[in-house]
Amino acid sequence: MSVIAAYYYKDGKRIREIAIDERVQLGEDRSGFCWIALLDPTAGELQAIQATYHLHPLAIDNAMHPLCPPKLEVYNDELYVVAQTAELVGDEIRYGKMAIFTGHNHLISVRHGNAGALGDLREQLEASPAPFAKGVDYVLHAILHRIVDRYLPIFEMIEDDVLEMERRSLDDFLGRKEVARIFQLRSELTRFQRTLGAMGELVRKLVRGHFPCITAEVSPYFSDVADHLHRVQSMVDGLLQVLSTVFEASSLLEAQRTGVITRQLAAWAAILAVPTAIAGIYGMNFKNMPELDTAYGYFVVLGVIALCCLFLFVRFKRAKWL
Repeated sequence: MSVIAAYYYKDGKRIREIAIDERVQLGEDRSGFCWIALLDPTAGELQAIQATYHLHPLAIDNAMHPLCPPKLEVYNDELYVVAQTAELVGDEIRYGKMAIFTGHNHLISVRHGNAGALGDLREQLEASPAPFAKGVDYVLHAILHRIVDRYLPIFEMIEDDVLEMERRSLDDFLGRKEVARIFQLRSELTRFQRTLGAMGELVRKLVRGHFPCITAEVSPYFSDVADHLHRVQSMVDGLLQVLSTVFEASSLLEAQRTGVITRQLAAWAAILAVPTAIAGIYGMNFKNMPELDTAYGYFVVLGVIALCCLFLFVRFKRAKWL
């Protein structure tokens, strides 16, 4: 059975458990409502929910799909919201879907994947009956707020990895594994950025618009969710810039180190060229080479070689090539 919980509430207090196909008598008072939570429901369970609460067939069809981008639709007096949940599993961000049907006196949440997205949210709300008694729009706010709050730990864990990589890039060359990791993180963060953008647009619609089931009293609460999303978006944007900077800095440092090694090799090659050239001249084996008969010619040549090499060494040292 995919029903996580199904209860009838009155004035912020749990009254009793209900069945998903039970027709509960609900009045005009918003403090009395049903909250049903489903996880990966079957088509039969969704059809039972549809028949009981008169949900729109297009929304039911959308809720059956495990993944789709965040969206907000109005069907008659029913508000249909799709939010995207996320969690970090190893080095990968895994996404889930939360479809929420919000009526005047009922809220039905359908989850696909990422089963721990809400955690103990229901227990926390039940522990504070006063705000919970505001109705289903407050519960909708609480669900979206919890989903957005779960985005921040993802950012923090990736941020630690990126900052550690940034420190390593300043001390040593980034190997193939580290470069591949940079591109993987950038891909994950880019997709995460798109998710945050879509979620931000959804929440801004709830803040600006006038929708059924959303009262003027609860509407300001969605502004707080929008602020949380904007903060996470800003941090992800900054982290993407850090990743680009790490790659660019690593490339520049590698080019700089390569340039230093190239200059050193060129300097030593120039120094070694002097004895090579002189030895090459006197190794031509011509008979008429007067210097070969000089008594101290050998030592003079060695001295000239040493002086030339020393002169070049000093010049390259001053030029910081060595």
